[in-house]
Amino acid sequence: MKNNLLLLFAVLLCSNLIGQAFEIGHTTITLVDKTRNNRNITTEIYYPADVPGNNVPVANANHDKFPVISFGHGFVMSWDAYKNIWDALVPEGFIIAFPKTESGLTPSHIEFGKDIAFVISELNALGQINSSLFYNRIDSMNCVMGHSMGGGSAFLAAQFNPAIKTLATLAPAETNPSAILAATGLNIPSLIFAGGNDCVTPPPANQIPMYGSLLSSCKTFISISGGSHCQMADNNLLCSFGESTCKPQPTITRKEQHDVINRYLLPWLKYELKGDCLKGAQFDSLIATDTNILFEKTCVLCNPDSYIETAVTFNIEIFPNPFNDQIFIQCDQSIKSIIIIDLYSMNGSKLFSQNFSNIKTNEKIKINLKEYLPAGIYLLKMTVAGQHFARKIIRQ
Repeated sequence: MKNNLLLLFAVLLCSNLIGQAFEIGHTTITLVDKTRNNRNITTEIYYPADVPGNNVPVANANHDKFPVISFGHGFVMSWDAYKNIWDALVPEGFIIAFPKTESGLTPSHIEFGKDIAFVISELNALGQINSSLFYNRIDSMNCVMGHSMGGGSAFLAAQFNPAIKTLATLAPAETNPSAILAATGLNIPSLIFAGGNDCVTPPPANQIPMYGSLLSSCKTFISISGGSHCQMADNNLLCSFGESTCKPQPTITRKEQHDVINRYLLPWLKYELKGDCLKGAQFDSLIATDTNILFEKTCVLCNPDSYIETAVTFNIEIFPNPFNDQIFIQCDQSIKSIIIIDLYSMNGSKLFSQNFSNIKTNEKIKINLKEYLPAGIYLLKMTVAGQHFARKIIRQ
């Protein structure tokens, strides 16, 4: 076990040193929901790019597709209060969309939740339109996210769109209708952050019952010791004014709180949305020893004893994902050696293995999994000439 952990962190260090960091592109679009009287949803979108700027092309390295995160803002807060979020996530290969609706003094939580869900559907549709900036750049994996009111509304959003895969929230607030009640119908992987000194949405009345109500078999609750409600975001005058009227006040700095958020949010998203098992193992290891947080969790993201990944010299696509009965694997170069395909449960048990040989460039390897597994989340591992590659796959 000790040797495996040392190897794991050596690989993590190397991957962090050579990993690609994207520039940040930005565009503003207005989406129209025809099912709600042609409701206009103006949305600010930040995305990976090869050069920074407004309306620049989405990054094209290796024909990447990027997971989408739809993020709901807090009460009387605007999207630009969350620069800390897009600065952290976009360079790591995520698209983040901020619907700007329901920003007044009397917001509709249910309409905001529907807006957050609608953004996921519309960006997926834009990925199929060849005239769109996002054509062929939208991955099938996604997340609804938000802060405060937007975090509670993200719980509501997950009810409205069955294509939503994951949920991540920063100090989510109880909503009307109830986010706590909505949680009782959700079984997607979920991550909830709370501030230990949050006097605006105290955890016992907000985040803790939301976490407890979730049906998710894989859920995590992280309370940041000394953290506050408003320090989940960048400095915002209205949020700070409201927070100044209650106690307790934060005992850590905004930067320290952001560092804790990024320490867990990034590897969690990379595991859940990109199937990066090493990042899952990093999350599991860090959370167990971090004295800056209190936590609860119901699952192990990745067992390093059952899987150690190494860098590969070829590009691999696994599709469709999620899938029904069949999945395809395609490599960008010919492989003469034997390819070993192994399928694991998320607790490390091997469920299936098959060998292939003499694969041609861009040849599709078809694997029929209908007889082997029920609906759920699995780890597909590919071994070629001593190199290992793995992705999380979802059977619908």
